[in-house]
Amino acid sequence: MQPSSVDWELAARLASRAVRPGPSATRAERAELVEGLHRAAETAVPHVARITRLDPPGAADVRVVDRSRWARASVSAVRDMVRIGGGADDPASALAGVRGTVDAAQIAGVLALLSGAVLGQLDPWGRHGPRPGAEPGPDDVAPTGGTLLLVAPTVLGVQRSLAVPPADFWLWVALHEQTHAQQLAAAPWLAEHLARRAVGLLRDPEQTAMDELGAVMALLEGHADVTMDAVGARVVPSVWVLRRRFSARRDSGARANGLRRVLRQALGLDAKLSQYRDGAAFVRAVRRRGGTAALNAVWSGPDLLPTAAEIADPAVWLRRVHG
Repeated sequence: MQPSSVDWELAARLASRAVRPGPSATRAERAELVEGLHRAAETAVPHVARITRLDPPGAADVRVVDRSRWARASVSAVRDMVRIGGGADDPASALAGVRGTVDAAQIAGVLALLSGAVLGQLDPWGRHGPRPGAEPGPDDVAPTGGTLLLVAPTVLGVQRSLAVPPADFWLWVALHEQTHAQQLAAAPWLAEHLARRAVGLLRDPEQTAMDELGAVMALLEGHADVTMDAVGARVVPSVWVLRRRFSARRDSGARANGLRRVLRQALGLDAKLSQYRDGAAFVRAVRRRGGTAALNAVWSGPDLLPTAAEIADPAVWLRRVHG
């Protein structure tokens, strides 16, 4: 099937059916989780603003969802990314010229595999479908900060596996995701820039394009990781236990063998792990040498984003941007 004939609605239906439901929980546990995640997402906003010193605060529309609803929302986000990144109203036209083939089943399969790993996700365009029980309408679009999806079953499963305090973990995850909302609010051009880079990579998967996109993703993820830790133990009492155990969990996944290893490589999960680490090291180095204000210059425009070489050597970015 050629990319121009992707059936996005079919992809959404297949993805929503293919995901695993997640860990079992009582009705009371589910209610507490949903309420706690909403509360954590709200609590995180002023802390993120204080740490990043970015203005205005992100204004993400928070949704706590199951894996099926996350999968559907992700298909919509991919479709929007392709449309916006290709500079066309029709995603089919935007995909014209992409090498290879893409079909609904492939998209659904990838999302089904990822559904057990994604704790949260920021959809910059907010095309998440109607609120439960509501009909689609003109207001069914998120505010400036996008739509923040917190995937309740996965949050619950990871929190249990790490054996950490639930409320601490909820807030810690929310801090990371609300940092992405803050990035988007501070750099309104960022979502379209990423979409164009991603679609360009689909059309011409050269190493240079991969490196460029990887450098931006390293910045975004590293910045969010640094922020979620910088909140400190007064806000998240078990923050250092969380970081230690969560990092060990990431490392354990990277050491997987057999089929798990193949799947991780196919999904780019090991590259994602490297982005977290390299990006966090870049952010810490820039803040240490130039302060938070020096780092925040990165949100001023695409030309000030770090290259892959600058992620590896922050001093080069500091010299280029700040002299």
